[in-house]
Amino acid sequence: MHFSDTSLYKPTPPARTHKNSAFQTRKGGFYFVNLLENQYNPGMRIIARSTLRQFWEIHADAEQPMKAWYDEASRAEWNSPTDIKSTYRNASIIANNRVVFNIKGNDYRLIVHVRYDIRIIFIRFVGTHSEYDNVDATTI
Repeated sequence: MHFSDTSLYKPTPPARTHKNSAFQTRKGGFYFVNLLENQYNPGMRIIARSTLRQFWEIHADAEQPMKAWYDEASRAEWNSPTDIKSTYRNASIIANNRVVFNIKGNDYRLIVHVRYDIRIIFIRFVGTHSEYDNVDATTI
């Protein structure tokens, strides 16, 4: 069997559109390309950015530092508290998979609950340093 055999030639199919796939031609043939491969982000999923947004609408000076934290955390591949400490030396790892981040120096505090097994970060608290003093970070 030779590739030049015209009986084996299959013309390129008409363009098909689907949200997760595409057909690309290559020398008269076609092959399937999964578009999710190009869009897959192995980082952490953060729930919910709207909590951060509500906070920075009140405290405008916290907007850029929180956006920076969000971008970095959403791209991170944290599998354990050690991974977080390697990125954020000043983060405090506390009980119940909670992590306390200092935002904008030490002006604001962010408490998150991290589920390493399903790669999700739940925002539990964001506030000023004095507001942080009034909450129990292990149970919030």
